[in-house]
Amino acid sequence: MTEPAITPELIAAHGLKPDEYARILDIIGREPNFTELGIFSAMWNEHCSYKSSKKWLRTLPTTGPQVICGPGENAGVIDIGDGQAVVFKMESHNHPSYIEPYQGAATGVGGILRDVFTMGARPIAAMNALSFGTKDHPKTRQLVHGVIAGIGGYGNAFGVPTVGGEVRFDRAYNGNCLVNAFAAGLADADAIFYSAASGVGMPVVYLGAKTGRDGVGGATMASAEFDDTIEEKRPTVQVGDPFTEKRLLEACLELMASGAVISIQDMGAAGLTCSAVEMGDKGGLGIKLILDHVPQRESNMTAYEMMLSESQERMLMVLKPSMEAVARAIFVKWDLDFAIVGETIPEDRFVIIHGNTVKADLPLSKLSSEAPEYDRPWVPTPPAPALDPVPEVDPIDALKALIGSPNYCSRAWVYQQYDHMVLADTVLAPGLGAGVVRVHGTTKALAFTSDVTPRYVKANPVEGGKQAVAEAWRNLVAVGARPLAATDNLNFGNPEKPEIMGQFVGAIQGIGAACAALDMPIVSGNVSLYNETDGQAILPTPTIGAVGLLDSLDDLIAGKARDGHVLLVAGATVGHLGQSALLAEVFNRADGDAPPVDLEAERRVGAFILANRKWITACSDLSDGGLALAAFEMAVAGDVGISLEAASMAMLFGEDQGRYLIATSFDKAEALMVAAGQAGVILHTVGRVGGDSLRMGGSAAPLAELARIWRGAFGAHFA
Repeated sequence: MTEPAITPELIAAHGLKPDEYARILDIIGREPNFTELGIFSAMWNEHCSYKSSKKWLRTLPTTGPQVICGPGENAGVIDIGDGQAVVFKMESHNHPSYIEPYQGAATGVGGILRDVFTMGARPIAAMNALSFGTKDHPKTRQLVHGVIAGIGGYGNAFGVPTVGGEVRFDRAYNGNCLVNAFAAGLADADAIFYSAASGVGMPVVYLGAKTGRDGVGGATMASAEFDDTIEEKRPTVQVGDPFTEKRLLEACLELMASGAVISIQDMGAAGLTCSAVEMGDKGGLGIKLILDHVPQRESNMTAYEMMLSESQERMLMVLKPSMEAVARAIFVKWDLDFAIVGETIPEDRFVIIHGNTVKADLPLSKLSSEAPEYDRPWVPTPPAPALDPVPEVDPIDALKALIGSPNYCSRAWVYQQYDHMVLADTVLAPGLGAGVVRVHGTTKALAFTSDVTPRYVKANPVEGGKQAVAEAWRNLVAVGARPLAATDNLNFGNPEKPEIMGQFVGAIQGIGAACAALDMPIVSGNVSLYNETDGQAILPTPTIGAVGLLDSLDDLIAGKARDGHVLLVAGATVGHLGQSALLAEVFNRADGDAPPVDLEAERRVGAFILANRKWITACSDLSDGGLALAAFEMAVAGDVGISLEAASMAMLFGEDQGRYLIATSFDKAEALMVAAGQAGVILHTVGRVGGDSLRMGGSAAPLAELARIWRGAFGAHFA
């Protein structure tokens, strides 16, 4: 096959700017061939190189006494005591999921699971954070059904419980949905596997499924805006097989236990190219690959196609030569491919051979650690205008508007399609608050949550970034877990636009400040840029996935509000309605500033909750919808009526931060009041539990009627 000539059009089609191509010419001193152009395109695109974000990612707090491994590896690793570690990460599969919803979402789940078990951890939990367009947009229904079916189809078949997540709807996602997948696993703290190659002349081994043409150019596609050529991008979406991945998990963990592995790397974005280059670069070595030895499921594949294929369920490993027979036997047993496809070399070279012909010979380090890095121009987001007056309306009518909307109705229609009980260690299933999974064979448990409020970030990126971290912190605290660390999935529009880059910078500043103040470092993550269609960007959506630890399940706060309980709010209430759910769902408005986040108060109130959890029966953080929505959800969970004392819209629906709604008995409420005074925490009574109605602001409605609206709305919109 004759390779195409390198033209300006071909260079542009590979996502390379003219100055970047000029840089390639300087590095190699000649014109690249077609395969080499594809390799540079894969390694230098935004998805793999983080060229627009590296400068700012370095400012995030990533260390702490609990951190075993921070950003830079396949996933972050946190010490949870007793020689155990939790390994976790969140990553996007946005562009593929918009083009091909089922496979895009399914392979997003598969990829994040591989990121976890390539570190030597057995996956124990998954989450997802999904953002779609409006319910009446012609593509939304197809996306909702396809994405949710893809997540469930892959995760359920693989056998990992989905224990939490988010689903939101906004017109800003009409042309670009977001699918952020999270996975966590357990490993021995002294048996973590890393990707840096070591040793010269060591065999480079291909593991797993065969290579096909699916996903060729996927990473480059994920680093570009959408336009009217979107349907032409369908072949760049990968195809997943969860049953093969389950076998790959078992084979890899068995292989790791054998002592044969020097280093191992998931083949994710940019496939064989990125995995080989990253292993070599981290180890300061070169890599030579012989593509004739790569297991292939299609005939006549070219070097370009094999190097850029993103076929799923594949790993690349550097193997101890003496253990080849042992390793091969393990993979044969699990009916998976095992092939020596190359070796490590001392020179800084990435050499690709196919049909006894050198198809690429490039300086390896220039592909990875010396990829372009930009300090893109940015402008701060201007201060939000003052909030216009918010009319008083019947609070029950306002609540009905919230709980009947796609954004605040029950998500049972979604999570009932996910298996959340597989492995039999799920303690708190999806629905309300953080998911909790016991650490098998111990008294410990891990809590997981995913949070961001994009309208806050758009109005005020710094405060919105803080709030995403603070809400994740509160969701962990509300179930009695001590927050440990976080992963971020930073979804934004085109960073070449100064206002979009300003959103990114502001959000990073807020996230960094909150993570530092709350001792919750960022240990892994993903950046997804160019989430735009025809120049229209998504809402800035920096999703925070967070993990907390319960030393004992006795510390779990998971009770239900009961007749006779007192309702308390911990934290200060002033009635902030700017950018609130009330404005969005009742008045179709998005004005005012995001609520300010007092990080010192967040920490103080959270510490108070954890220190006094023995006196708390039920607890929920106050966020979207304020006290009114939190009280309704607590009432539904306990199937009992609630009466709230607050009367004004601001007190009922305000979204002041740093607050928790607590249900407890009268005598324990008195003890909490004393403890709050000693801790310098504002704690006040806001209502009573009892009856079969929800009462607030002089209005009331039967809880059963409200629950029907809440439970039926998602299906009414999308079933």
